[in-house]
Formats: sequence, C-alpha cells, structure tokens
Amino acid sequence: MKKTLMVAALTGVFATAAHAQSSVTLYGLIDAGITYTNNQHGHSNVQMTSGSVNGSRFGLRGAEDLGGGLKAIFTLENGFGINDGTLKQNSRLFGRQAFVGLASDQYGSVTLGRQYDSMVDYVGPLALTGTQYGGTQFAHPFDNDNLNNSFRVNNSVKYQSANYAGFKFGALYGFSNQADGFANNRAYSAGASYSFAGFNLAAAYLQLNSNGATGAQAAFNSGGAINGDNTFFAGRQQTWGAGANYTFGPATAGLVYTQTNLSSLAGIGAGASGVTGGVGLNGSSAHFQNFEANARYALTPALSVAGSYTYTRASIEGQRPHWNQFNLQTAYALSKRTDVYLQGEYQQISENGVGLNADINGLAGSGNEKQVAVTAGLRHRF
Repeated sequence: MKKTLMVAALTGVFATAAHAQSSVTLYGLIDAGITYTNNQHGHSNVQMTSGSVNGSRFGLRGAEDLGGGLKAIFTLENGFGINDGTLKQNSRLFGRQAFVGLASDQYGSVTLGRQYDSMVDYVGPLALTGTQYGGTQFAHPFDNDNLNNSFRVNNSVKYQSANYAGFKFGALYGFSNQADGFANNRAYSAGASYSFAGFNLAAAYLQLNSNGATGAQAAFNSGGAINGDNTFFAGRQQTWGAGANYTFGPATAGLVYTQTNLSSLAGIGAGASGVTGGVGLNGSSAHFQNFEANARYALTPALSVAGSYTYTRASIEGQRPHWNQFNLQTAYALSKRTDVYLQGEYQQISENGVGLNADINGLAGSGNEKQVAVTAGLRHRF
C-alpha cells in the first residue's frame, strides 16, 4: 500500500514538472591571465588581468513552456573582475545582460531590458574581437564600432527572428525614458545574417542620439539608453558594418568592414577600455573606418591558432590619424570546459595630430604611438 502511494505521489510530481517544463540554468565563464605590456603611460608593466579575451561573468538563464511553441524566457548576467572580485559595467549587478520576454519557435522572440545591439549580435561574431579567438584586446581602437560590446543598451525592447533556413534578422529600440526629451539619449539598431554552405554573411546598423553632446553635459539624460559605459560623448553616433567569412575544413577566413560617424563629439569616454578619465575634444565631427582580415585554424581538435590584422583610419578635428594592429592567439583545450591561451597584440598610431597614444583595448594607454602586449591566460566555463 505504501509503495502504491509513493508511486502515485511521484507520478503526480513528474506529471506537473512535464506540464510546466520550466528550467533555470546557472552558467558562467572565468578568464584570468598575466599580461606584459611594453608601455603603459611610459612604463613597462606585468599585471594580472581579467577578461583579456572574454569578460568574466556568471548568469542565470531560464525558460517556461507556455504551450503551442511559446515560452517565457529571461537572462540575468553579471560581469566581474576575477583578479579583485569587483563588479564591472560601471558596478552594475547584472551589467552584461538583464532581460525578460517571450519566444516562439516559429516567429522569434521579443525581450525587454538591458541588451546587446545588432552590431554585437550580427557583425560581432565575424570579427575576432566578438569571439573566443581574440576578444577584448583584439578590439578596434576604442572599440569604436562596439563589436566588443563596450556598452549595452538600457530600456530596450528587442526582436530577434527565428532561423529561416539560415537567415536571421532583428532590431532593437532603447528608450530615453524622459518625458520632455523623447530623443535625449535613445538608441536603435537593426541587423541580419545568412549562413549557407560554409559561408556566413552579416550586416547591421546602430544609431545613438544625444549621448552627451558638446555644451549639453548638464542636460545629458543619465536615465536613457546609454549611461556609465559610453565609448563616445556625442550629439549623434551612427555605426554600421558588414562582414563575411567562409569555413572550409578546420579553417575559417573572414573580412569585416565597419564605420562610425560622430557629430558634436565632446570626447572619448572613460568607458572606452584603456582611456583613463576620458579624452576631451572640441565638439567637432569625427569619422572612423575599420578594415579587418582574420583567420583561424584548428590544428587538432584541442589546439587552435587565430590571427587578425586591422587597419583603422579616422578624421578627428581636422586630423587624420590611422592605426595598424596585428593580433595573434593560440589556445589549447585541457577539457571541454577549460583551456589555456597565449596571445599578443601590436598597435601603432600614425599621423597623429590629436594627441592620442596607442591604446590596446582593455589596457592602460601607451605613453607614445606604439604598444605591445602579451597575455598568458586560463579560461574555465561552467
């Protein structure tokens, strides 16, 4: 009799669980390394670093089956420094991502919260800075196109389509949340990608309005779409890009082009990794173009090599600086979740009349126009 009652009780529990089909997953990644830099403000340095490739994070991801191919979803993702345990993303608890929404197997998903823009979602994976094969330190100067997600978009509603035979698309809108300033610090973006027969193609657009214009700092809407991790303080930022890569056997090769146009540029924010305290400018327009060629190759299932070259040219306050950056990484998987890596970067800025120094993303800037960095690191995923 007791066995019968126990079986009946367990059957009821499993029936309820099967009906709800809810799940919550704890996940994360820890990236710790030792970095040598030949010049940081005029001095060489050996330091412990966190997130030289991928930012250290942990998160909660959940879903509840609502029936008919519809489910409720959420993600809460924290960013932290493994070297000192501090919060990243301007000390936000869930600064990397925080959203909730509905997802349909047939029609895609709609989510609301703090989220990635379309440049990150679609073009980023085609540049090494948006992947595990380069990441933070491979970013284009000041991460001017946000492919390394220096900032996320607050107050945003986002749509991402289902995968239609390799074709995906999406869009995002970030509200200013200001009653008397609808466009004061708002954002919007859109993008699409297509994969077929080893080819991957993607394009995206991002626009930020009034995220800190010259002479209007006091009127800057700090509750808007971008706050605390600004790459640029400008009246308007327009960024777009496209990329393609092709995978053949164990090799993948690709090209990425992006450009960013800025009006009323007041400065480069301290949110741009490596720019300590920010760089003040005089409210002129500015323009960045980035050309990246990249490749990666799996020598064995456990050992990979990857490299990229980026040429960036800009127009800032009538000057035309340009950057050359060479990047190389090798990684060895100790298991499915743990790997060690060694990577290096060389950056040089030329024709520099703006007073900028070389500045590898994620590190303190150089004291001159050249900078070299080498990192040996360990990554663990859970």
